[in-house]
Amino acid sequence: MGVRTLKRAVFLDRDGVLNEAVVRDGKPYPPATAGEVRLVDGAVEGLGRLRDMGFLLLVATNQPDVARGTQTMEELGAINSVLEEALPLDAVLICPHDSGDGCECRKPKPGLLTLGAREFGVALEASYMIGDRWRDMDAAAAAGVAGVWIDYGYDERGPSAPVAARVKNLREAVDWIVNEENR
Repeated sequence: MGVRTLKRAVFLDRDGVLNEAVVRDGKPYPPATAGEVRLVDGAVEGLGRLRDMGFLLLVATNQPDVARGTQTMEELGAINSVLEEALPLDAVLICPHDSGDGCECRKPKPGLLTLGAREFGVALEASYMIGDRWRDMDAAAAAGVAGVWIDYGYDERGPSAPVAARVKNLREAVDWIVNEENR
């Protein structure tokens, strides 16, 4: 039996990282429909750079509006399809649960990241997570992944765990990862 070589990945939160979040009263929300999806500046180019470096690109996203009954799985799928058509993504991993559901996949638990690692043969310790909320960074830390926090200054607490980098947008996050890899 041959030795399996593990891959490197960049896990990406969806709303606020790949597409613009809808910010109300200082808090970020997902777009309600596929027609509301707007890619963040530099998403196509940035993900292309990461792909060229050999990274798998895996979205890891909490979508509790499904559990709350304010969004259907069909509309969620339509939103994700917009992103999959526009960006070089390998997979979109979704947690459709709410905080009280007790699942293992809802960030800040590491379940989506460990699922992606199992399904795609990813070495978590050689991978990154780009996110814009404390839940993303705490999930990254719990999974042993380097967290790159896009700090938009939302009206919520910051990460509990230390982050590898704190940046202002996706372009800076990609630049930071490229620089780390070129060290």
